[in-house]
Amino acid sequence: MKKPLVALLSGAGISTDSGIPDYRGPSGLWRRDPEAEKLVTYEYYMGDPEIRQRSWQMRRKNRVLRAEPNAAHRAVAELERSGVPVRVITQNVDGLHQLAGMPARKVLELHGTARTVVCTKCHTRVPAQDALARVEAGEADPPCLECGGILKTATVMFGERLDPLVLGEAVAITKACEVFIAVGTSLQVQPAAGLAGVAADHGARLIIVNAEPTPYDDRADEVVREPIGTALPEVLRRFGAASG
Repeated sequence: MKKPLVALLSGAGISTDSGIPDYRGPSGLWRRDPEAEKLVTYEYYMGDPEIRQRSWQMRRKNRVLRAEPNAAHRAVAELERSGVPVRVITQNVDGLHQLAGMPARKVLELHGTARTVVCTKCHTRVPAQDALARVEAGEADPPCLECGGILKTATVMFGERLDPLVLGEAVAITKACEVFIAVGTSLQVQPAAGLAGVAADHGARLIIVNAEPTPYDDRADEVVREPIGTALPEVLRRFGAASG
């Protein structure tokens, strides 16, 4: 029996149990504090050394790189290991799906990754920990060691567009899947939010696991309001059992 392709769109809500707060949501830090938002806005970051210095200090202190996967991340990886074809499309930059055991090639990071830094001039990429170690050692705004260019995390900042190749692949997976699960996302930030509608339009079973209502609830086959750490593993177990 053919196993259904399960696509999972994950947002900030899947990582809050790992201690990562929701920065980007409607009530997240970036929306509440315009000064904090400047630290992740491309134009300000590139044009103001002081903004870059504050941004590096923020990243040095935040919890993303110290976070561990939680039960929800592990459940997704376990479903993939059971033989069910799973693809993850994530709005998160924390890399926790991969740390939980999802093969990197099966995870599409719409907003990039905080685990890598990239030179804006020569595009050399290095682990974020390497750059942060330089900040710890006293470099306020560490330049690229290859060309001296400005380094930034490999995340999509405000004012930058999503990688069209990554977005295109996400749309293709969404159109092809039989099951589309949106978890921990308000489904309000486009273009990621629109994937739920694309999935429904192409006949996928749409399941939404989120604490708050979303604009796509009326199109969903199932809406789950329970805590993600327990609700998502339960939802995914059904597909694992059905494929056995």
